[in-house]
Amino acid sequence: MTFHSFLIKYAEIGLKGKNRYLFEDALVRQMEFALAKVEGQFKVRKEQGRIYVDCLSEYDYDETVEALQRVFGIAGICPVVVLEDEGFEKLGQDIVKYLRDLYGEFDKSFKVHARRGRKNYPMTSMELNAELGGVILNAFAACHVDVHEPQVLLCVEIREKIYVYSETIPGPGGMPVGTNGKAMLLLSGGIDSPVAGYMISKRGVQIDAVYFHAPPYTSERAKQKVVDLAKLVAKYSGPIRLHVVNFTDIQLYIYEKCPHDELTIIMRRYMMKIAEHFAKENNCLGLITGESIGQVASQTMHSLAATNEVCTLPVYRPVIGFDKQDIVDIALKINTYETSILPFEDCCTIFVAKHPVTKPNIKVIKRSETHLEEKIDQLMEEAISTTEIINIE
Repeated sequence: MTFHSFLIKYAEIGLKGKNRYLFEDALVRQMEFALAKVEGQFKVRKEQGRIYVDCLSEYDYDETVEALQRVFGIAGICPVVVLEDEGFEKLGQDIVKYLRDLYGEFDKSFKVHARRGRKNYPMTSMELNAELGGVILNAFAACHVDVHEPQVLLCVEIREKIYVYSETIPGPGGMPVGTNGKAMLLLSGGIDSPVAGYMISKRGVQIDAVYFHAPPYTSERAKQKVVDLAKLVAKYSGPIRLHVVNFTDIQLYIYEKCPHDELTIIMRRYMMKIAEHFAKENNCLGLITGESIGQVASQTMHSLAATNEVCTLPVYRPVIGFDKQDIVDIALKINTYETSILPFEDCCTIFVAKHPVTKPNIKVIKRSETHLEEKIDQLMEEAISTTEIINIE
Protein backbone atom coordinates (compact mmCIF):
# COMPACT_ATOMS: atom_id res chain seq x y z
CA MET A 1 0.00 0.00 0.00
CA THR A 2 1.31 3.47 -0.89
CA PHE A 3 1.03 6.19 1.71
CA HIS A 4 1.11 9.75 0.44
CA SER A 5 2.06 11.47 3.66
CA PHE A 6 2.90 11.00 7.35
CA LEU A 7 1.11 12.84 10.12
CA ILE A 8 3.55 13.58 12.94
CA LYS A 9 2.23 13.63 16.49
CA TYR A 10 4.10 15.26 19.35
CA ALA A 11 3.46 15.13 23.08
CA GLU A 12 5.30 17.54 25.38
CA ILE A 13 5.55 20.25 22.76
CA GLY A 14 1.77 20.54 22.90
CA LEU A 15 2.04 21.68 26.54
CA LYS A 16 4.06 24.74 25.59
CA GLY A 17 2.49 28.19 25.61
CA LYS A 18 3.10 31.12 23.30
CA ASN A 19 6.58 29.83 22.41
CA ARG A 20 5.30 26.48 21.12
CA TYR A 21 6.08 27.50 17.55
CA LEU A 22 9.80 27.58 18.42
CA PHE A 23 9.70 23.91 19.42
CA GLU A 24 7.61 23.02 16.36
CA ASP A 25 10.07 24.80 14.07
CA ALA A 26 12.99 22.98 15.74
CA LEU A 27 11.17 19.68 15.24
CA VAL A 28 10.60 20.47 11.56
CA ARG A 29 14.32 21.23 11.11
CA GLN A 30 15.33 17.97 12.79
CA MET A 31 12.93 16.02 10.59
CA GLU A 32 14.29 17.68 7.45
CA PHE A 33 17.81 16.84 8.59
CA ALA A 34 16.89 13.17 9.18
CA LEU A 35 15.00 12.80 5.89
CA ALA A 36 17.81 14.38 3.85
CA LYS A 37 19.64 11.05 4.11
CA VAL A 38 16.64 9.03 2.87
CA GLU A 39 16.21 8.35 -0.82
CA GLY A 40 13.23 10.29 -2.15
CA GLN A 41 11.80 13.80 -1.99
CA PHE A 42 9.91 14.99 1.07
CA LYS A 43 8.30 18.22 2.21
CA VAL A 44 7.84 18.84 5.93
CA ARG A 45 5.11 21.38 6.66
CA LYS A 46 3.02 22.77 9.48
CA GLU A 47 -0.70 23.16 8.90
CA GLN A 48 -3.40 24.09 11.42
CA GLY A 49 -1.56 22.75 14.44
CA ARG A 50 -0.37 19.63 12.63
CA ILE A 51 2.97 18.62 11.13
CA TYR A 52 2.98 16.57 7.93
CA VAL A 53 5.67 14.90 5.87
CA ASP A 54 4.48 14.88 2.27
CA CYS A 55 6.08 12.25 0.04
CA LEU A 56 6.74 13.94 -3.31
CA SER A 57 8.35 10.98 -5.08
CA GLU A 58 8.87 7.25 -4.70
CA TYR A 59 10.48 6.39 -1.37
CA ASP A 60 11.45 3.49 0.86
CA TYR A 61 8.72 3.21 3.50
CA ASP A 62 10.79 1.33 6.11
CA GLU A 63 13.81 3.62 5.71
CA THR A 64 11.61 6.71 6.03
CA VAL A 65 9.89 5.49 9.18
CA GLU A 66 13.23 4.45 10.69
CA ALA A 67 14.65 7.94 10.06
CA LEU A 68 11.64 9.60 11.69
CA GLN A 69 11.84 7.25 14.68
CA ARG A 70 15.25 8.74 15.48
CA VAL A 71 13.93 12.32 15.71
CA PHE A 72 13.41 13.38 19.31
CA GLY A 73 10.14 15.24 19.83
CA ILE A 74 8.06 12.83 17.73
CA ALA A 75 5.56 10.84 19.80
CA GLY A 76 3.82 9.07 16.93
CA ILE A 77 4.07 8.60 13.15
CA CYS A 78 0.81 8.04 11.27
CA PRO A 79 1.05 6.82 7.64
CA VAL A 80 -1.64 8.73 5.75
CA VAL A 81 -3.57 8.19 2.52
CA VAL A 82 -4.63 11.51 1.00
CA LEU A 83 -7.93 11.55 -0.92
CA GLU A 84 -9.55 14.15 -3.15
CA ASP A 85 -12.96 15.42 -1.98
CA GLU A 86 -15.28 13.92 -4.59
CA GLY A 87 -18.40 13.52 -2.47
CA PHE A 88 -19.44 11.16 0.32
CA GLU A 89 -20.18 8.15 -1.90
CA LYS A 90 -16.66 8.21 -3.36
CA LEU A 91 -15.20 8.74 0.14
CA GLY A 92 -17.02 5.61 1.36
CA GLN A 93 -15.63 3.57 -1.53
CA ASP A 94 -12.11 4.84 -0.88
CA ILE A 95 -12.37 4.03 2.84
CA VAL A 96 -13.45 0.46 2.07
CA LYS A 97 -10.55 0.09 -0.38
CA TYR A 98 -8.13 1.52 2.22
CA LEU A 99 -9.22 -1.03 4.84
CA ARG A 100 -9.13 -3.92 2.38
CA ASP A 101 -5.65 -2.98 1.12
CA LEU A 102 -4.29 -2.57 4.65
CA TYR A 103 -6.04 -5.37 6.55
CA GLY A 104 -7.29 -7.81 3.90
CA GLU A 105 -10.66 -9.26 4.86
CA PHE A 106 -11.40 -6.72 7.58
CA ASP A 107 -12.69 -8.66 10.61
CA LYS A 108 -11.71 -6.39 13.51
CA SER A 109 -13.55 -4.15 15.90
CA PHE A 110 -13.34 -0.53 14.85
CA LYS A 111 -14.33 3.02 15.57
CA VAL A 112 -14.50 5.93 13.14
CA HIS A 113 -13.10 9.21 14.42
CA ALA A 114 -13.91 11.97 11.93
CA ARG A 115 -12.64 15.50 12.31
CA ARG A 116 -14.12 18.26 10.16
CA GLY A 117 -11.38 20.85 9.83
CA ARG A 118 -13.22 22.46 6.88
CA LYS A 119 -16.50 23.71 8.29
CA ASN A 120 -18.25 24.07 4.91
CA TYR A 121 -18.22 20.30 4.44
CA PRO A 122 -21.89 19.24 4.20
CA MET A 123 -21.75 16.66 7.01
CA THR A 124 -20.82 17.15 10.66
CA SER A 125 -18.18 15.07 12.38
CA MET A 126 -20.85 13.01 14.18
CA GLU A 127 -22.72 12.38 10.94
CA LEU A 128 -19.50 11.27 9.26
CA ASN A 129 -18.77 8.85 12.12
CA ALA A 130 -22.20 7.24 11.79
CA GLU A 131 -22.41 7.14 7.99
CA LEU A 132 -18.87 5.85 7.41
CA GLY A 133 -19.39 3.26 10.14
CA GLY A 134 -22.46 2.04 8.27
CA VAL A 135 -20.52 1.82 4.98
CA ILE A 136 -17.80 -0.27 6.65
CA LEU A 137 -20.29 -2.61 8.32
CA ASN A 138 -22.03 -3.19 5.00
CA ALA A 139 -18.74 -3.91 3.24
CA PHE A 140 -17.25 -6.29 5.81
CA ALA A 141 -19.60 -8.76 7.43
CA ALA A 142 -17.10 -9.96 10.07
CA CYS A 143 -16.25 -6.55 11.59
CA HIS A 144 -18.09 -4.76 14.38
CA VAL A 145 -18.13 -1.41 16.12
CA ASP A 146 -16.47 -0.91 19.51
CA VAL A 147 -16.38 2.73 20.60
CA HIS A 148 -14.49 2.03 23.84
CA GLU A 149 -11.58 -0.27 22.95
CA PRO A 150 -11.51 -0.72 19.16
CA GLN A 151 -8.80 -2.78 17.50
CA VAL A 152 -8.71 -0.20 14.71
CA LEU A 153 -9.28 3.51 15.20
CA LEU A 154 -10.01 4.88 11.73
CA CYS A 155 -9.24 8.61 11.62
CA VAL A 156 -10.69 10.74 8.84
CA GLU A 157 -9.72 14.41 8.70
CA ILE A 158 -11.61 16.71 6.37
CA ARG A 159 -9.33 19.53 5.21
CA GLU A 160 -8.71 20.91 1.70
CA LYS A 161 -8.14 17.24 0.97
CA ILE A 162 -9.19 14.24 3.07
CA TYR A 163 -6.59 12.52 5.24
CA VAL A 164 -7.18 8.90 6.28
CA TYR A 165 -5.05 6.91 8.73
CA SER A 166 -5.48 4.10 11.26
CA GLU A 167 -1.97 3.29 12.51
CA THR A 168 0.31 5.15 14.89
CA ILE A 169 3.94 4.03 14.89
CA PRO A 170 5.65 4.99 18.18
CA GLY A 171 8.29 7.71 17.99
CA PRO A 172 11.15 8.26 20.45
CA GLY A 173 9.39 11.05 22.38
CA GLY A 174 11.40 13.71 24.16
CA MET A 175 12.14 17.22 22.90
CA PRO A 176 13.75 18.41 19.63
CA VAL A 177 17.54 18.52 19.87
CA GLY A 178 18.87 22.04 20.31
CA THR A 179 15.91 23.42 22.25
CA ASN A 180 17.58 22.96 25.65
CA GLY A 181 21.16 24.13 25.22
CA LYS A 182 24.36 22.16 24.84
CA ALA A 183 26.48 19.88 27.05
CA MET A 184 29.77 17.96 26.90
CA LEU A 185 29.64 14.16 27.15
CA LEU A 186 32.56 12.22 28.65
CA LEU A 187 32.44 9.34 26.18
CA SER A 188 34.29 6.11 26.91
CA GLY A 189 34.17 2.77 25.14
CA GLY A 190 31.78 1.30 27.70
CA ILE A 191 28.05 0.68 27.75
CA ASP A 192 26.96 3.53 30.01
CA SER A 193 28.23 6.78 28.49
CA PRO A 194 26.62 6.37 25.02
CA VAL A 195 23.30 5.69 26.78
CA ALA A 196 23.80 8.81 28.92
CA GLY A 197 24.42 10.88 25.78
CA TYR A 198 21.30 9.47 24.13
CA MET A 199 19.15 10.22 27.17
CA ILE A 200 20.32 13.82 27.52
CA SER A 201 19.84 14.39 23.78
CA LYS A 202 16.31 13.10 24.15
CA ARG A 203 15.59 16.06 26.42
CA GLY A 204 16.54 18.48 23.64
CA VAL A 205 20.21 18.98 24.55
CA GLN A 206 22.80 19.21 21.79
CA ILE A 207 25.96 17.29 22.70
CA ASP A 208 29.66 17.36 22.00
CA ALA A 209 31.98 14.70 23.43
CA VAL A 210 35.45 14.16 24.85
CA TYR A 211 37.34 10.86 24.85
CA PHE A 212 40.54 10.20 26.80
CA HIS A 213 43.00 8.13 24.79
CA ALA A 214 46.14 6.55 26.30
CA PRO A 215 48.47 5.27 23.56
CA PRO A 216 50.30 2.90 23.50
CA TYR A 217 48.33 1.39 26.40
CA THR A 218 45.11 1.79 24.44
CA SER A 219 45.08 0.88 20.77
CA GLU A 220 43.84 2.70 17.69
CA ARG A 221 41.05 0.12 17.62
CA ALA A 222 39.91 1.38 21.03
CA LYS A 223 39.78 4.89 19.61
CA GLN A 224 37.88 3.71 16.54
CA LYS A 225 35.42 1.95 18.82
CA VAL A 226 34.61 5.27 20.49
CA VAL A 227 34.29 7.00 17.10
CA ASP A 228 31.85 4.26 16.07
CA LEU A 229 29.86 4.76 19.29
CA ALA A 230 29.73 8.51 18.64
CA LYS A 231 28.36 7.82 15.15
CA LEU A 232 25.60 5.64 16.61
CA VAL A 233 24.65 8.29 19.17
CA ALA A 234 24.79 10.99 16.45
CA LYS A 235 21.98 9.19 14.60
CA TYR A 236 19.74 10.54 17.36
CA SER A 237 21.60 13.61 18.63
CA GLY A 238 22.76 15.09 15.34
CA PRO A 239 26.39 16.10 14.64
CA ILE A 240 28.94 15.66 17.47
CA ARG A 241 32.38 17.28 17.81
CA LEU A 242 34.48 14.52 19.38
CA HIS A 243 37.59 15.73 21.27
CA VAL A 244 40.22 12.98 21.48
CA VAL A 245 42.60 13.85 24.34
CA ASN A 246 46.00 12.12 24.67
CA PHE A 247 45.92 11.33 28.40
CA THR A 248 48.94 9.01 28.64
CA ASP A 249 51.48 11.39 30.18
CA ILE A 250 49.01 12.63 32.79
CA GLN A 251 48.09 9.08 33.77
CA LEU A 252 51.71 7.98 34.07
CA TYR A 253 52.56 11.04 36.15
CA ILE A 254 49.64 10.39 38.52
CA TYR A 255 50.66 6.72 38.69
CA GLU A 256 54.20 7.74 39.61
CA LYS A 257 53.40 10.40 42.21
CA CYS A 258 50.13 9.46 43.92
CA PRO A 259 48.95 6.56 46.13
CA HIS A 260 47.69 3.80 43.88
CA ASP A 261 44.44 3.31 45.78
CA GLU A 262 43.59 6.96 44.91
CA LEU A 263 44.68 6.68 41.28
CA THR A 264 41.20 6.30 39.76
CA ILE A 265 39.71 9.24 41.69
CA ILE A 266 42.59 11.61 40.92
CA MET A 267 42.58 10.54 37.26
CA ARG A 268 38.83 11.21 37.07
CA ARG A 269 39.28 14.64 38.63
CA TYR A 270 41.74 15.65 35.92
CA MET A 271 39.47 14.21 33.23
CA MET A 272 36.66 16.40 34.56
CA LYS A 273 38.91 19.46 34.53
CA ILE A 274 39.91 18.90 30.89
CA ALA A 275 36.34 18.09 29.84
CA GLU A 276 35.14 21.29 31.52
CA HIS A 277 37.81 23.29 29.65
CA PHE A 278 36.42 22.08 26.31
CA ALA A 279 32.83 22.49 27.55
CA LYS A 280 33.39 26.16 28.30
CA GLU A 281 35.28 26.64 25.05
CA ASN A 282 32.29 25.24 23.14
CA ASN A 283 29.60 27.15 25.08
CA CYS A 284 28.33 24.04 26.85
CA LEU A 285 26.19 24.46 29.95
CA GLY A 286 27.24 21.26 31.72
CA LEU A 287 29.03 17.91 31.62
CA ILE A 288 27.41 14.50 31.04
CA THR A 289 28.72 11.20 32.41
CA GLY A 290 27.44 7.64 32.39
CA GLU A 291 28.03 7.09 36.12
CA SER A 292 25.61 4.98 38.16
CA ILE A 293 25.75 4.95 41.96
CA GLY A 294 27.77 2.03 43.33
CA GLN A 295 28.48 0.38 39.99
CA VAL A 296 32.27 0.59 40.47
CA ALA A 297 34.61 2.05 43.11
CA SER A 298 34.81 5.42 41.35
CA GLN A 299 31.02 5.74 41.39
CA THR A 300 30.22 5.58 45.09
CA MET A 301 28.61 8.68 46.57
CA HIS A 302 31.92 9.64 48.17
CA SER A 303 33.79 9.20 44.88
CA LEU A 304 31.23 11.19 42.90
CA ALA A 305 31.47 14.01 45.43
CA ALA A 306 35.26 13.99 45.05
CA THR A 307 35.11 14.27 41.25
CA ASN A 308 32.33 16.87 41.33
CA GLU A 309 34.44 19.07 43.58
CA VAL A 310 36.74 20.14 40.73
CA CYS A 311 33.86 21.29 38.47
CA THR A 312 32.23 24.68 38.26
CA LEU A 313 29.72 23.52 35.62
CA PRO A 314 26.88 21.19 36.65
CA VAL A 315 27.42 17.46 36.01
CA TYR A 316 24.42 15.58 34.61
CA ARG A 317 24.26 11.82 35.22
CA PRO A 318 21.08 10.54 33.54
CA VAL A 319 21.67 6.85 34.45
CA ILE A 320 22.63 7.57 38.07
CA GLY A 321 19.85 5.43 39.55
CA PHE A 322 19.68 2.72 36.90
CA ASP A 323 20.55 -0.93 37.38
CA LYS A 324 23.06 -2.26 34.87
CA GLN A 325 20.36 -4.21 33.06
CA ASP A 326 18.29 -1.03 32.66
CA ILE A 327 21.26 0.58 30.92
CA VAL A 328 21.92 -2.50 28.78
CA ASP A 329 18.28 -2.51 27.64
CA ILE A 330 18.58 1.04 26.33
CA ALA A 331 21.97 0.27 24.74
CA LEU A 332 20.33 -2.62 22.86
CA LYS A 333 17.47 -0.36 21.75
CA ILE A 334 19.79 2.30 20.31
CA ASN A 335 22.19 -0.30 18.85
CA THR A 336 25.31 0.70 20.83
CA TYR A 337 25.59 -2.46 22.97
CA GLU A 338 27.40 -4.70 20.48
CA THR A 339 29.99 -1.99 19.82
CA SER A 340 30.43 -1.21 23.52
CA ILE A 341 31.31 -4.80 24.42
CA LEU A 342 34.07 -5.12 21.81
CA PRO A 343 37.25 -6.14 23.72
CA PHE A 344 39.27 -2.94 23.28
CA GLU A 345 40.06 -1.34 26.62
CA ASP A 346 40.00 2.39 27.26
CA CYS A 347 42.23 4.38 29.58
CA CYS A 348 39.86 3.98 32.52
CA THR A 349 40.44 0.23 32.62
CA ILE A 350 44.21 0.19 32.04
CA PHE A 351 45.47 1.93 35.19
CA VAL A 352 43.16 0.45 37.82
CA ALA A 353 44.37 -0.25 41.36
CA LYS A 354 43.79 -3.69 42.83
CA HIS A 355 42.11 -2.13 45.86
CA PRO A 356 40.81 1.34 44.95
CA VAL A 357 39.51 3.62 47.67
CA THR A 358 35.70 3.64 47.78
CA LYS A 359 35.21 6.44 50.33
CA PRO A 360 37.79 9.04 49.36
CA ASN A 361 38.30 12.01 51.63
CA ILE A 362 38.54 15.19 49.55
CA LYS A 363 41.14 16.71 51.89
CA VAL A 364 43.32 13.61 51.56
CA ILE A 365 42.88 13.59 47.77
CA LYS A 366 43.91 17.24 47.53
CA ARG A 367 46.96 16.57 49.69
CA SER A 368 47.98 13.76 47.34
CA GLU A 369 47.52 16.06 44.36
CA THR A 370 50.15 18.45 45.77
CA HIS A 371 52.71 15.83 44.66
CA LEU A 372 51.76 16.69 41.09
CA GLU A 373 52.37 20.42 41.28
CA GLU A 374 55.72 20.36 39.52
CA LYS A 375 54.49 19.21 36.10
CA ILE A 376 50.72 18.74 36.06
CA ASP A 377 49.82 22.17 34.66
CA GLN A 378 52.28 21.74 31.82
CA LEU A 379 50.98 18.24 31.05
CA MET A 380 47.39 19.52 31.06
CA GLU A 381 48.28 22.29 28.61
CA GLU A 382 50.02 19.80 26.32
CA ALA A 383 47.04 17.43 26.42
CA ILE A 384 44.64 20.26 25.59
CA SER A 385 46.79 21.75 22.83
CA THR A 386 47.34 18.38 21.11
CA THR A 387 43.70 17.30 21.26
CA GLU A 388 42.36 15.88 18.00
CA ILE A 389 38.87 16.98 16.98
CA ILE A 390 36.76 14.60 14.89
CA ASN A 391 33.49 15.88 13.43
CA ILE A 392 30.90 13.13 13.64
CA GLU A 393 28.03 13.61 11.19
